[in-house]
Amino acid sequence: MKKALLALEDGRVFEGTAFGAEATHTGEICFNTSMTGYQEVLTDPSYRGQIVTMTYPMIGNYGVNPLDPESSQPHVRGFVIEELCDIPSNWRSTQSLDGYLKEWNIPGIQGIDTRALTKHLRTRGAMRAVITSAVLNADEAVKLAASSPTMEGSDFVKEVTTSKPYVWDPESTESREWDIPSPSQNREGGPTGAFHSLPEAKHHIVAYDFGIKRNILRRLRQAGFRVDVVPATTSAKDVLARNPDGIFLSNGPGDPAALSYIHTEVKQLIGVKPIFAICLGHQILGHAYGGKTFKLKFGHRGGNQPVKDLRNGQVAITSQNHGFAIDPASLPGNVEVTHINLNDGTVEGMRHREAPVLSVQYHPEAAPGPNDAKYFFSEFAAMIDKGH
Repeated sequence: MKKALLALEDGRVFEGTAFGAEATHTGEICFNTSMTGYQEVLTDPSYRGQIVTMTYPMIGNYGVNPLDPESSQPHVRGFVIEELCDIPSNWRSTQSLDGYLKEWNIPGIQGIDTRALTKHLRTRGAMRAVITSAVLNADEAVKLAASSPTMEGSDFVKEVTTSKPYVWDPESTESREWDIPSPSQNREGGPTGAFHSLPEAKHHIVAYDFGIKRNILRRLRQAGFRVDVVPATTSAKDVLARNPDGIFLSNGPGDPAALSYIHTEVKQLIGVKPIFAICLGHQILGHAYGGKTFKLKFGHRGGNQPVKDLRNGQVAITSQNHGFAIDPASLPGNVEVTHINLNDGTVEGMRHREAPVLSVQYHPEAAPGPNDAKYFFSEFAAMIDKGH
């Protein structure tokens, strides 16, 4: 197996073995605490520009399949794990993780102490890094990491947004929920499952694509929404020309403060149509309110983040993926903070006191993760029904 290095900009270097593509890639390194869902992590556009470390020790054991990606391609710059499973075992698997990363020219490194790496990032904070199997001099690798672009000020939305508008799932087939196969199997055709029919598409909404995950689109359709997806550069005027019942602001990558061209358009939509926002969309909304965001020390990434609803005291375990947060002191008086993270007290949800606008920092669609917050899609529909 070929030797590889993971070098951090502060001089810390980890030695392991390469898998995936033989390439040298830089990016901001972060860690994800989810036990499953590595394919969803790899293909989440919110990870654009980042090298992701999985804290779960063995990765790749159920392979890769064409049904679970969150977008059309992986977006990570590199993948860091402790142990790679070379022989995946799952009836849905069509490809190994190693082969998948080779196909998309993404380097991976295995055989390093991911616990030590995670503790280092928690102590020192997120930083730039490089994965390489070509530059094996530690000092040179550290210099590569330190000279790479920073996450602050980056606009990766322009790299992941759709190039043209489209209607999501017009045939109502891609969004259907599917049940695990029963013990009675079709011997010739393999395992079979059951698809559930979708409800009527009662509400028409426009979704801004800042790097939208497919499972968000699925959940919206399952909640009775007909979804027009538009590029991140779409003007407020063009959105309103579609006469939607509501507007959705999606997740996405990069620094929310660098997206002033989007803040300007979203500001014009507040109070005009009901709005629901998730993750980056939530942060963009904060800027549109006149607020500010700041960079977290090491971010929230994984399926085990506790969030408290300040309105009723209920606690949900949530799926999250973000490196920035809203400064609550910067928000105007007509915006209420509704949810906070119980680990560090950061803002996890907001609601406008006068206009029909709500947002959450975390991912109610999960994928991977718990479904505690799935109710927000129904809440959005109810907000449209009430007209406030």
